[in-house]
Amino acid sequence: MGTRLRTARKLLLGREIEHMLGTAGVSQSEAAKIIDTSQSRIAMLIVGNGSISIGDLERLARELGFTEDSYLESLEELRKDNHKRGFWNTGYRRAYVEELRLLVDLETHAGLFRVAESEIMPGLIQCESYIRALHDSLLPGDTDADTITVEDSVAARLARQEILTSPRPPQFHAILSESCLRREYGGHSVMLEQLEHLLTQSKRPNILIQVLPFTVTTRGAGAEDRFTLIRVPSPGAAGDLDIAIVESQGEIRYIDDKPAVAAREAVWSRLSAAALSAADTRTFIEHVVRSFRRKTFTSA
Repeated sequence: MGTRLRTARKLLLGREIEHMLGTAGVSQSEAAKIIDTSQSRIAMLIVGNGSISIGDLERLARELGFTEDSYLESLEELRKDNHKRGFWNTGYRRAYVEELRLLVDLETHAGLFRVAESEIMPGLIQCESYIRALHDSLLPGDTDADTITVEDSVAARLARQEILTSPRPPQFHAILSESCLRREYGGHSVMLEQLEHLLTQSKRPNILIQVLPFTVTTRGAGAEDRFTLIRVPSPGAAGDLDIAIVESQGEIRYIDDKPAVAAREAVWSRLSAAALSAADTRTFIEHVVRSFRRKTFTSA
C-alpha cells in the first residue's frame, strides 16, 4: 500500500474523493484536470498516500457537484492536519516502529475493534507483567543506546490501551483461542495476573470477550486465524472506513479492499458463532484461573 505516511484521516478523505468521483461519474484523469494535477496524484489521494490543499479540495468538490457547506466542512475537517500522527521520535513513543504507526493512529480514531487471536492476548488487553514477559528477550546491554528498551515497549503499549478507558471508548470485541489462555509467558504468576486482568476487562461495558475452546470446531474458519477488523467512523458521505489488519512474523498488512475485508468479516462471524458466550467465557476463564492458582501454589 506504499511507503508514504498514511493516517486514518487521509484514508477517510481518500474515500470521500473516490465517492465524489463515482457519484459524479468523473474519471481520475478528468478530476486531475479540474485541479491541474496528474491522474497518478488523484490515485494516490484516494488510497491515502497524498496531500491536497484546502483550495484544491474545495474546487474539486464544487466542480463535482458537492456544494453543501456542511459537506465541505466535513472534507476540511478530514484534511486538517491529516498528515500528523503525533510525536513518534521521543520517549517511549519511539517504540512505535513505522509499520505500526498507522495501526496506532487507526486505534485512536476507531469506533469498533474486532480481534481474533490464536496464541497471544490482544495487545490492548494485556496486563503490564504480560507485556514485559513478551519483550523479555530484549535485555539491557544487548543492543546500542539508540535501541528501544523493554520499558519503552511496555510504556508504549500501556499508553495505547488508554483508548479503552477514555470518556468515549470504542467498542472492543475479542475472540480468543483457548491457546491464548494457556500459552505461558512469564510463568504461572504472570499468566494468573493476565487472566485476572482479562476477567476485569471483560466486565467493562465496551468490552466483549469470547473464548473458542479446543473442543469446538468451526466450518471454514479455524482458531489459527489471527486478524483485527477496525471500523473508523466517517463524518462524510462515503461511510465508515473498515480495514483488516493481519500480523505475522514481524510483518503487518493493512487491507482495505472491500472483498478482502468482507471475507474476513465472514470468518469473524463463524468464529463468533462458534465461540462461547460472554457469560460462559467468564466461567471458562475462571476455571483456567483456578488451574493456574493450583500450579502457582504447588510450585511455590
